[in-house]
Amino acid sequence: MPKNVEIKAALKMDFDSFKSIAKKLSENEGEKLVQHDIFYKSPMGRLKLRSIKSEVADEAQLIYYKRPDQEGPKLSDFSITPVVDLSSMDTVLSQSMGKIGEVKKVRYVFIVDQTRIHADQVEGLGNYMELEVMMKPDQSIEEGEAIAHTLMKSLCVDESDLITGAYMDMILKKMLNFLFLTLHFRT
Repeated sequence: MPKNVEIKAALKMDFDSFKSIAKKLSENEGEKLVQHDIFYKSPMGRLKLRSIKSEVADEAQLIYYKRPDQEGPKLSDFSITPVVDLSSMDTVLSQSMGKIGEVKKVRYVFIVDQTRIHADQVEGLGNYMELEVMMKPDQSIEEGEAIAHTLMKSLCVDESDLITGAYMDMILKKMLNFLFLTLHFRT
């Protein structure tokens, strides 16, 4: 199973300024992807069905991953498989596993050596960044973490901006807070 070291952070700076720094580091314009993730209940880890629209093609993937919910660098184990019929796959997974929710985002991807830099505009949440250091078979987790920290500093991302969990977790938390406030002020 492939592994990567990930960092996710809220963007405090202007989104275009962040993209500009990522462009300079990667020495390219990056790729714009429109992604729609559907999350399903899973007894272990996370399971999502992703549709991706780019200037080149449209595709779908089923992605399973396990990673700890912690700030800072974290090791993620994942498996990805292409999906031919997104709608049918969603129906089968919804019926068999149960749907948790959906995340819609526009993602800009920049590559620096073995690391993918993501500049994300997440619907209902705001602007975020992710680093995914694609681990080589002979690399230690500490090496991956060092690469992530170095890039984080180059991108002007502060430790205090780091977040835990997935965008789906943040959306669910936001929904629960809204429901709580709605119920609280009704009584």
